[in-house]
Order: sequence, then C-alpha cells, then structure tokens
Amino acid sequence: MRAVDVMTSPVYVVAPTESVGYARNLMLKHRVSRLPVMEGDALQGILTKKDIAYRLRHSEPIWRRRPIDRIPVSILMAPEPLTAAPETGTRDIAITMLEKDISGLPVVEDGKVTGIVTKSDIMRSAYIQGLEARADAVMEDAVTVNRYHSLDHIIDTIKGNTDKLVVVNDNGSLAGIITESNIAFFEYLDEKMNLPVKDITHLRKAEPGGRKRFRYVTEVAAVAEDIMTRPVITIAPGTMLGEAVATMLEHHVNSLVVTDGDEIRGIITRDDIIKEVAK
Repeated sequence: MRAVDVMTSPVYVVAPTESVGYARNLMLKHRVSRLPVMEGDALQGILTKKDIAYRLRHSEPIWRRRPIDRIPVSILMAPEPLTAAPETGTRDIAITMLEKDISGLPVVEDGKVTGIVTKSDIMRSAYIQGLEARADAVMEDAVTVNRYHSLDHIIDTIKGNTDKLVVVNDNGSLAGIITESNIAFFEYLDEKMNLPVKDITHLRKAEPGGRKRFRYVTEVAAVAEDIMTRPVITIAPGTMLGEAVATMLEHHVNSLVVTDGDEIRGIITRDDIIKEVAK
C-alpha cells in the first residue's frame, strides 16, 4: 500500500501567525493530533499536541507567561517537517515514524500538500486487520504512576519513558490512563501564575486491625487523577491484534491496557502495531 492509499485528505492546517489556542481548538474540534503549518501553499512546519504539551515549558520566558491564545504557532511548531510522496510505501512510512519518533507525515506532490499520513491512518488500513499475533506477544511493560503524583512528576515520567502512563491506586489496582493528549489539552496555568494548590494525602498501609493513618505529602496544582482518562479500555493477553486494533478504533483510543483479572500485565499501544507494519 502507498501513502496515497491511506492518507487523510483534505488536511486541516494553520498559519504561522495564528494562535496556539486556535490550533488547539482546531485539534479538539476535528479530533486530530497535528496540523501542518502553511504560509500560502508553502509548508513551513508542523504543530502537534506534543509541542503544545511540552515545548511551552522550554520556550522563552516571555512566551511562557502568555496565555496560549496570544502565542503564535510559529513559536512552538517544528520547522521543516519530514514529508512523504504519494507513492511512498506504508512500510517505509512506518519505519520513518518509528526511527524519527513522529506520528504523521504530510504528503507533498509538486510542492503542494495533498494529504497527511498518520499512525491512525495506517491503523485503519486493510493490512492491519490481517495481523495474527496475540496482544501478549507485542505488549510492553506498563509504566505506572500513582493517582496522587503531581503534574510535574507525570511530565518528567512520560517524557523519559513512554507516551502513555497507567495510573494506579494505592493498592496497585487500575485507576486510569494518561496520554500526551491529556497533558496537552489539560486546562492549567504555569505555577508562576498562582494556580490554586491543594493538599494531597496518601493512606499509609495499615496493619491488620490497626488504625488507618494518613501522611502529608505536598501542595500541588494538579495530580494524576485530575487529568487521567477513565474508565480504561482493557483486553485479555490472548486477544488477537486484529481484534485489538478494532477495539482501539471503536473507542477512539491509541492504547489498551492488558489485564488478567485484576492484574495489570502490560500495555499495547499504536506504536506496537506500527512496528508490526515496519517489519
């Protein structure tokens, strides 16, 4: 299969001078995760939900202090994005996505953007439906955080390990899931802007017959349970990949937690499926 066979067209785009707030709302409205940045017919860059989630924290202080509806897209976009030609094979696109850690390639023909191929487009392709491996053959270990971990801890963890975090209760049971979308689209302000804080307490593991005791942890602006998605869509270890993909598409999610009873066995993500395409 080729890029032209699976690409999405037409493409939602933004201009470099439009605001990040406008781009964010466009992503939410149309349920997309990236927008080509166009100046006329010329491709200038690409803006993704990951850029909104993380790059504001590393931009110049003058921009960090401004609300996102006053920050131009040009500040956060990634310039000179990789592109694909209409005839580029989906396997080559999958390999590029994995090697470059990107989730979408604009399709350019004669200097003009004619579409975009995303990981979601590949997931919807007929090839994916024929995969015969089981979920437990390709799943990853789940990276977990406690439901009371702070937003800063969540961002540090998700940047260093994965783009999905499984949120657990104090007893290790499944509480929710956090993705880059949760972080990118969470309504919060910078700590310097006096966001109200709240006390967080953890329940100590009580001895049998003993009294429950709480310990003070910290004051934070947001914790995992404030931004996590729940309930979590789960599958059994023996689920076939074709069925797992169908479940992802049905529920509009990019990951499934693999459970065996109450035990969290792992997580299968869209990237795990894309790796099968790239083989």
